[in-house]
Amino acid sequence: MVLLKKIDFWLAILIIILSAVLVVGRVLNWYSLGFFLGPLRASHWLVVIGSTYVAIATIAVSILKKRFPSKYESLIKIHVIGNLSAFLLVTIHFTSQVTRSATSYPRLGTGLALYIAMLLLVSSGFLYRFRIFNRLSLGTNRFMHISVALSFYILIGIHVLHGLGIL
Repeated sequence: MVLLKKIDFWLAILIIILSAVLVVGRVLNWYSLGFFLGPLRASHWLVVIGSTYVAIATIAVSILKKRFPSKYESLIKIHVIGNLSAFLLVTIHFTSQVTRSATSYPRLGTGLALYIAMLLLVSSGFLYRFRIFNRLSLGTNRFMHISVALSFYILIGIHVLHGLGIL
């Protein structure tokens, strides 16, 4: 199978496995990111970095793919590995939030919706990029991935406004 020979496929799998290990580690209290670095907790800095990367890099890669079609494969690899790495950071943050004690448990609301959107985004992107589920046409896969991406951008805006107390 050609897919098993692709280094970016194995790197993507490795990042997903690392994400799962870090989730288990946080749930089992192997580490904590509840300490402050400046005005925010360490886990919040991870989500700021991850979300900012996704928000900027996804648009940049989309524009660059159209401007430089000869660089398509390289740009897609950057998109996949970069966004999966950002997903890892966001996953650490989300797990840190949901494993907080009952006395300081956060209101999940928009954060939960945003994380679900990111899970759908990663899943649809993985299926689209590596053509895991061939029953759907590439056009349908692409449409689903782009639709979830748009939902993700809308939810980021709502989540930030909610976090700032504007909504």
